[in-house]
Amino acid sequence: MTTSIEQLLNNQIKYEAQASMQYLAMASWSDANGYNGVADFFYSQSEEERLHMTKLVKFVNERGGKVIIPELKAPKSNFEGLNELFEKFLNSEIFVTEQINHIIYECLEHKDYNVHNFMQWYVTEQLEEEAMARTLLDKLNIIGNDKSGHYLFDRDINAIAASQQKE
Repeated sequence: MTTSIEQLLNNQIKYEAQASMQYLAMASWSDANGYNGVADFFYSQSEEERLHMTKLVKFVNERGGKVIIPELKAPKSNFEGLNELFEKFLNSEIFVTEQINHIIYECLEHKDYNVHNFMQWYVTEQLEEEAMARTLLDKLNIIGNDKSGHYLFDRDINAIAASQQKE
C-alpha cells in the first residue's frame, strides 16, 4: 500500500469516527426532545459508523500500514428540529461518499487493486446510506410542521429504515 493510500485510509478512519460521534450526538438530542424512535435510529447509525471505522483500522493493520487514531472535534449537538437533524444526516453521508470515491480514484491511479477491492463494500454501503437518508428527509419534507406527522415518523422510523435497507 502506498503512503498516499495509507493516508487516505487514515483520513477515512477519522471521517467514520466523526460520523459515529455526530450520530451519537444526534441520538442524544433526539432522546432529550422526546423522539425515542429517532434516537434509537441514530444510536444504531452511530454504532454502524464505529464498525465501519473498526473495519478500516483492521484492514490497514493487516496490510502492514500504520493506523493513526484521530483526535475528533466536538460534534454539533443542538438542532432546531427533525428536518435539520436529517439534513445533517444526509450531508454527512454525501461527504463520506465523496471521500470514498476519492479513495477509489486514487487506488485506480496507483493500481492498488487490493484496497480498491476492499473499498467496494463501502461503495455499496454508501449507496444504501444515502438512499435511506434521502428517503427519510423526503418523508419529513412531506410532513412539514405537522406535529402528529412527526409523532408518526418517530414511531415508524425504525421500520422505514429497515425496509429501505432491504431494497
